[in-house]
Amino acid sequence: MLLSGHAMTLDFLADVPRFLFFTGKGGVGKTSLACATAVSLADAGQRVLLVSTDPASNVGQVFSVELSNTPTAIPAVPGLEALEIDPEAAAEAYREKIVGPVRGLLPETEIAAITESLSGSCTTEIASFNEFTGFLSDPVATAAYDHVIFDTAPTGHTIRLLELPGDWSSFIETGKGDASCLGPMSGLEKHRDAYASAVAALGDPDLTRLVLVARADPPSLAEAARAATELADRGMRRQYLVVNAVLPAGSAQGDELAEAIGAKEQAALQDLPTALADLPRDLVGLKPGNVVGVAALRGLLAEEQPPTRTTPADLHANVRSDQPADLPSDLPDGLPIGLDALVEELAQDDHGLVMCMGKGGVGKTTVAAAIAVALAERGHRVHLSTTDPAGHPEGVVRDAVENLTVTRIDPDEAITGYRDRVMRSKGAGLDAEGRAQLAEDLRSPCTAEVAVFHAFSRIINEAGKHFVVVDTAPTGHTLLLLDTTGSYHREVTRNMVAQQHFTTPMMRLQDPELTRLILVTLPETTPVLEALEFEQDLARADLHPWAWVVNESLAAARTTSPLLRARAAAEVEHLQDVAEHAERVAVLPMMAAEPTGAEQLRRLSNLAPQSTTTR
Repeated sequence: MLLSGHAMTLDFLADVPRFLFFTGKGGVGKTSLACATAVSLADAGQRVLLVSTDPASNVGQVFSVELSNTPTAIPAVPGLEALEIDPEAAAEAYREKIVGPVRGLLPETEIAAITESLSGSCTTEIASFNEFTGFLSDPVATAAYDHVIFDTAPTGHTIRLLELPGDWSSFIETGKGDASCLGPMSGLEKHRDAYASAVAALGDPDLTRLVLVARADPPSLAEAARAATELADRGMRRQYLVVNAVLPAGSAQGDELAEAIGAKEQAALQDLPTALADLPRDLVGLKPGNVVGVAALRGLLAEEQPPTRTTPADLHANVRSDQPADLPSDLPDGLPIGLDALVEELAQDDHGLVMCMGKGGVGKTTVAAAIAVALAERGHRVHLSTTDPAGHPEGVVRDAVENLTVTRIDPDEAITGYRDRVMRSKGAGLDAEGRAQLAEDLRSPCTAEVAVFHAFSRIINEAGKHFVVVDTAPTGHTLLLLDTTGSYHREVTRNMVAQQHFTTPMMRLQDPELTRLILVTLPETTPVLEALEFEQDLARADLHPWAWVVNESLAAARTTSPLLRARAAAEVEHLQDVAEHAERVAVLPMMAAEPTGAEQLRRLSNLAPQSTTTR
């Protein structure tokens, strides 16, 4: 609930339990809110430990303190200590615990195969969970603290893995699980009791509170709703919603872009997904700059002009689709605006695979749809599809476009079909108990990745004949899909006789003459860091981005709002970092009108055609 004046009360900070988890997709501000909460509790005299397991965490930067995996005091905040768990280091240690005992006992080829099976994102998720299990299951580990705050929470996917199956030993020994999760799960048995205790603590409302952090836009709120449902199903039902970076009332000051943003935010808040509608809800206002330093953290949870919950009805009528071209731009010199140059280079061929990748909510669907429309209108045959369970490219394109076919991989249909095929084949010779165990194994979240992989493979096979543009699932799911693709490639390679010709889906993805990977991000700290880390994960599979697209840039939007201009200035550092890093870059401005429909998508290509080569 919000109060007038200079302060507001926050539902998620009322009667705080021992454990708080802040979760949300990259860039929504969960690290800032977790840090601000830790400072607030410490200022109130509580002893607080702040734990980050977010791979894109910048907790150390926020406090200007170098952190490690052991608690470090924050000098400016008495009573507060913090630590950062490096997920990759945790994953490496987890792998070594499994591989170390058999190194020297098994052939090197077997060691390499085991190591590779433990190299995916499932391993990183489970290893991170393993690292902070002690904070939840061992009272001695946190005896010195009144509260433990986690910057990121275990996903429903991870908890589901830790719950499945009922008979772990049989699951691991018989090898019935999916390729992307069997390796990671092989090290879980020895920690089973600790995991059970940790999962129980997560579900105890007297011990644990989950804070879902989102932005006031439909994709972000939909992501929060999915997390709310999945985690509630896993027993985490004491949930609170914090909508961060809401445009404060009165900050538009006649700027049409700011007015449009405010109107869209208020509309999104009035039409919350069902899973979020009844949760306690707090709104935190947009700040002019990055939230860095203790003073900024203390100011984050105190609003001089709190966001309003009321939608100004007259804003929608006055919104234009873009700002006038003669308004000032804050974009650094030399950075290209629009997709035109990228599309022109792609269109030099008559076929190929274009994959738009990145975290959820960065605008992959919009970018993929705009590229597909632009290629189709240049006379090329194009198939636009998505592997994102929440992706609906047909709703973005909306209009019929000559040469363009729009489909989507329906995960539910793919999973159902895959499970039916496995039960008919592998399950045919099993007894009732065996079929029941197989059916339980097939309920693993990783089954979805395998099922989607088969549908994905069928689509990318078309790229040799015409253009295929794919809007991928958010990063974690994409990595699992790529892990599955890589596992299939290795299996095929092992089984092929010498000199026999074959082409696997991974070989198509690795072919730079066929495939162009486009990494989509936002001009903010966490999304850029996550994109860089995703690029490193892709490199492990010998996959490399062809171009970067920085979406929803205020610096490119020609706004006059003082608040938005201040936010635009904060983008410049990130835009310059991307420009220096990537070979090809396109910047898309924040737009007043939602870029849906063929006409709006065309504008994303034709904003300001320039060369995309930055180095």
